[in-house]
Amino acid sequence: MKKNLKLIPYLFLFLIAGIYMGIKLSDSLYWGSNKNQIQKFGDVLKFTNEYYVDSVNSNRLVESAIKGMFSELDPHTVYISKEEQTTEEETFRGNFDGIGVEFQILKDTITVVSPITGGPSEAAGINSGDRIVKIEGKECIGWKNTDVFKKLRGKKGTSVALTVYRPSTKSKLNFNIVRDKINLFSIDASLMVDPVTGYINLTKFAETTSDEMVNALKELDAKGMKRLILDLRNNPGGYENQAANVADLFIDGNKMIVYNKGRVKRFDEEFRAEKTYKYENIPLIILVNRGSASSSEIVSGAVQDWDRGLIVGETTFGKGLVQRPIPLSDGSAVRITIAKYYTPSGRQIQRDYKDKKKYYQDILSRSENDVVNLDHKSESDSGKIKFKTKNGRTVFGGGGITPDYIIDDGKLTDYSVQLRMNNIYYLFVRNFLDKNGIMLRNKFKDNMNKFISDFQIDESQLKYFIKFAESQKVKFNAKDYSFDKELIRSRLKAFIARDLYKNNGWYLTLLKNDRQFDKAMTLFSEAEKLSGFKK
Repeated sequence: MKKNLKLIPYLFLFLIAGIYMGIKLSDSLYWGSNKNQIQKFGDVLKFTNEYYVDSVNSNRLVESAIKGMFSELDPHTVYISKEEQTTEEETFRGNFDGIGVEFQILKDTITVVSPITGGPSEAAGINSGDRIVKIEGKECIGWKNTDVFKKLRGKKGTSVALTVYRPSTKSKLNFNIVRDKINLFSIDASLMVDPVTGYINLTKFAETTSDEMVNALKELDAKGMKRLILDLRNNPGGYENQAANVADLFIDGNKMIVYNKGRVKRFDEEFRAEKTYKYENIPLIILVNRGSASSSEIVSGAVQDWDRGLIVGETTFGKGLVQRPIPLSDGSAVRITIAKYYTPSGRQIQRDYKDKKKYYQDILSRSENDVVNLDHKSESDSGKIKFKTKNGRTVFGGGGITPDYIIDDGKLTDYSVQLRMNNIYYLFVRNFLDKNGIMLRNKFKDNMNKFISDFQIDESQLKYFIKFAESQKVKFNAKDYSFDKELIRSRLKAFIARDLYKNNGWYLTLLKNDRQFDKAMTLFSEAEKLSGFKK
């Protein structure tokens, strides 16, 4: 026995050596099989550098070559520059170091849209509407967004000096703000829309998403939530494991949530429900639209396949490919598609992408009419492959998640589009709040519901808004205005509500004039019946 024990270190060394030699052999075989292509690329780059008529940027040429190579593959296999990679990491990691303000540059001036809740700017007393006129003693009029980011972001514990003009008091104030860790939340809004209905708007699937969801659900539960609307509209996705964790909050047992299949078998993976939550037994409706993609489709697809709740809105984007980010030596990265993902019933969600231009144009031009689609007959002549839900309903694969109730979001007129494109709402409301913000805060204080019920945009304010828009070169269109008048009124009020009550105020105001949300509120009885909660 002792003799065998003495051999263990040698066996371990032999194992390590074998693994190393295996890796080297694999590398050797790879480079050998691609030697001619790699040599060709090196030769072309060398000749271009030596002979091209003008000086060339080798880094840019290599980046363009990578992008050109990826253009032959699917739309989601991409090259990410060092700068883009840093931003993406912050977005999906869920935090960065800085002072914590959302801002817009209006007429060359840095305008604070909102201090981030819990951040150092809020603690220091920075207000919505403040204009940052100096950073570290230097005038910052005319700066670009990138210039502002460079100066306001920095290592935790360091400080930055700001000079702020506050229109409400017509005064300049000096702040010395110490940078801290700023959290980027996945949940934009979490609130009760009536005494029993909770509403959560989830904007992405980042590292902290499932934790945020658990906390939000606990808070809504404490406020009396008996049913939930989960809003995944315009949620582009994110981490697959976070999508599985969110779905697990509502799906019981050890049920399949999503599984991946690729050419390389080690990338095959499956995610199942694991934990037990009380939210598995509440009526659930998920809102989706053409901007709901990837992880959003994982959650809505699993809920639909298990007949766990109703999907309401528009057919989702149709992105069913799994990417793996691979960092490169210079800080850039490539994101390579390694597998396709499938819903519990076996549906592949990915749309056809042979024509990449059409792939994105189809989403913008797609038109859907309101229809009850519980049996999914709206897709029966599409040529898609049929699958069955838990209750035996027919659903289809290969083109996103089609809702159980298709509800158009209500198309905007050209006049409304121009108002949004030219940022007229925010410009107008910013001027309005510079004059009336203190009065409104004193009148409504922290009572958001009172503001929602009592404050209205009256006809005189609408007329003033039209004149203001014309002064910003947005031509008035009487027919379009008549059609969208109530939407315009609601959006103006929402901008004011966001200034007073942040995102909860914004969403609660807009939901009052939201076709898809309104329909969802009438369908909880159907959702209960589908899930088996109602006999």
